[in-house]
Amino acid sequence: MNNKFTERLSINNRSFIPKKPEEEVINNKAPKHGKGEFFLCGPIPWDWLSMAAQKCGKGSALQVALALWFLSGLNNRSATVKLTSKTLKTLGVQRNSGYRGLQTLEKYGLISVVRKQGASPLVTLLDIRTNKTR
Repeated sequence: MNNKFTERLSINNRSFIPKKPEEEVINNKAPKHGKGEFFLCGPIPWDWLSMAAQKCGKGSALQVALALWFLSGLNNRSATVKLTSKTLKTLGVQRNSGYRGLQTLEKYGLISVVRKQGASPLVTLLDIRTNKTR
C-alpha cells in the first residue's frame, strides 16, 4: 500500500485510511535478551554507578563494576561474588587491568575485596550511602 492512490480510500464520500502493515510499525522498546542469553540484572543504584564512572577514570574500573553487578544478578542479588577472569574476559578486561579496576573501586569505597593467593577475589558491593553491604 505504498501507492499514492491507495493512501486514502473513499467509499460513498466517506474517507478511510488503511492501517500500515505490521512491519512498518516502529517498535519503540529497548532490545531484550534472547532465551538462554545472559543479561544485566537491576536495579543498580545510579549514584553507585555514576561514582564508579566519574571517580575511577577511563581505566577498566567501570567494566569491572559492570561485571560485579552482573555476577550479583546471577547469584540472586548477592552482595558478595567471586570475580573470575572468565567474566572479565567477556568484557574485554585483561587480568592486570581487572586488578587495577578492583583497586580503584576499593579505593573509592564502592567495594571491599578479600584476596587469597591462587584464588579469584571475593568482592562485596557496598552501599555508598552508608558504606555497608548493600
